[in-house]
Amino acid sequence: MSAPIDKTFIREYERNDEKVLKIHQSAIGDVGCVVWDAALVLCKYLESGDFGCGAKLKGKTVLELGAGTGVVGLVAGSLGAHVTITDLPEFLPLINLNIKENNELFGDDVKAETLIWGQTEYNTKDENIDYILLADCIYYEESLEPLVNTIVKLCQQHTTILCCYEQRDTGNKPQLERRFFELVRESLKVEEISLDNQDPLYSSPDIHIMKFTKQPG
Repeated sequence: MSAPIDKTFIREYERNDEKVLKIHQSAIGDVGCVVWDAALVLCKYLESGDFGCGAKLKGKTVLELGAGTGVVGLVAGSLGAHVTITDLPEFLPLINLNIKENNELFGDDVKAETLIWGQTEYNTKDENIDYILLADCIYYEESLEPLVNTIVKLCQQHTTILCCYEQRDTGNKPQLERRFFELVRESLKVEEISLDNQDPLYSSPDIHIMKFTKQPG
């Protein structure tokens, strides 16, 4: 189900410097239509001291996968990155609405594109991707392998991938998380960002930020 942009409500995201992003959410729609806690935790990590208070993003090329509202990519763009926010085509109207709403914070440095995991051919030859960002994308069994295949294909030698997710103990979610990281570790190095290095107010023991990079050699 797509996110109808004529029926949205706004959630404000306040940066540490008190600049405010206005994020349209949809009361009707699928899992991508609201700002989830993992997205907030990842956004605040991008502003944290461990991430140079956002300075590491300035002038960098960023790709957000499974963006939903696009809040993570929008925050990255507001911190000076060149951002492509991606998701299924039905989410692009909502993402584009949020880009337009916050345009004064990043100008032309943020755009939205369709990227279907495992299907869309995203051309990386002419574009160096410095960071790939994901928040709460480990959710559906059928999308697990396509997501990992996409991550591995897009990851370049210098790329850092930040994957933030909320640990869930219901249904098959523990098995999904285990399988996801098994698949990722076949191709990429996996490290966890310590809670001590995250924003003290926007962090939680059950929300994890994982860093993926190319295996050395």
